[in-house]
Amino acid sequence: MEHWRKSAGAFWAGFLPPTLWLLAFFFVPLSLIWAFSFGEKSGIIDIDLVWTFENYARALEPLYLGIFAKSLWMATITTFICLLVGFPVAIGIVFAPPKMRMWLLLLVILPFWTNLLIRTYALIAVLRTRGHVNFALEWMWDHANSFLTLIGLGSFSLLGERFEPLQMLYNNTAVVIGLVYVGLPFMVLPLYAALDRLDRSYIEASLDLGAGHIRTFWSVVVPLALPGIASGIVITFIPTLGSFLTPDLLGGPDSQMIANVIERQFKSANHWPFGSALSFLLMYATFFGLAVRALMSRNEQRGIR
Repeated sequence: MEHWRKSAGAFWAGFLPPTLWLLAFFFVPLSLIWAFSFGEKSGIIDIDLVWTFENYARALEPLYLGIFAKSLWMATITTFICLLVGFPVAIGIVFAPPKMRMWLLLLVILPFWTNLLIRTYALIAVLRTRGHVNFALEWMWDHANSFLTLIGLGSFSLLGERFEPLQMLYNNTAVVIGLVYVGLPFMVLPLYAALDRLDRSYIEASLDLGAGHIRTFWSVVVPLALPGIASGIVITFIPTLGSFLTPDLLGGPDSQMIANVIERQFKSANHWPFGSALSFLLMYATFFGLAVRALMSRNEQRGIR
């Protein structure tokens, strides 16, 4: 504190620019959207601030609550799959040789170097009817039929006469696959950070005392990695809940999430007050998730003390 008091000019020079930037480009626009959520649409582009709760009441109608519930469900499924896939990946990176570890981390971070739109279109090329997955399945189907014909069992083949491509796009499954593809690095990195700090002597002691690898994993590794698990869940769940691009490009008419509804209110429907109310309900849900994470961190610190 004494150091900053002696260098007040340097302190304010470093403090004011980011603070003014946040005020101008974050808090002020956010405050306007919050005010719009209590407004009323009048005309094409005019909004009257009448401080009404009608927009929030409309947002709580069964139609929009159903979309909220579906978004929460898809975000939960995505986060769960990311946890199942990301935990073994993080463990593999932590226990990899030091020279290999940096390359594995680079592979995890590599998707961040490419625009999300480009990555989504690349996923479309993989999942579409004439995409890479269906080409691979068709190749396996042809060779399986050829093998059965070669050994004289072609007439008994249950594979059918013609390969029918799988419809993997424009449905809920495609949306979940896309969300997992986008959210997996957000899960792996916190898990890696938590597991990298893990004292391996606990694992060795558990194994030396007769516990098997599975028992050691559940009784030692998972409890020690709980802070990383909680951080990974929050960091993955919140962006997934508000995802717009992935369900818009990969989903069908029944695969829309709440962010897509918000986008339509601001653009095609041109109903900014209602879109603002939906946006802030989504933000309130985000704040609730962050509050739960903060409460868990406080309880963990009390447990350590």
